[in-house]
Amino acid sequence: MGILTWIAVGLIAGLLAKFIMPGKDPGGLFVTILIGIAGGLLGGYIGAQLGIGAVTGFNVASLLLATGGAVLLLILYRIIRK
Repeated sequence: MGILTWIAVGLIAGLLAKFIMPGKDPGGLFVTILIGIAGGLLGGYIGAQLGIGAVTGFNVASLLLATGGAVLLLILYRIIRK
């Protein structure tokens, strides 16, 4: 995947994760993209370990894995922040 694809997947996954878990979370657009990209890496790693698949491009499965990873990161952020 190219850098523009990672940014697009990161933005969509970050926005979906913040929509799924509303509340006070860090940052604006740039931080949302970073959360989505990190969520894509985490979700892809977990998906590959479980045999589900990996984040391979701009498709529904990749977006779901990236969003799941971003939600996990937001949960960890909220646990650590308390």
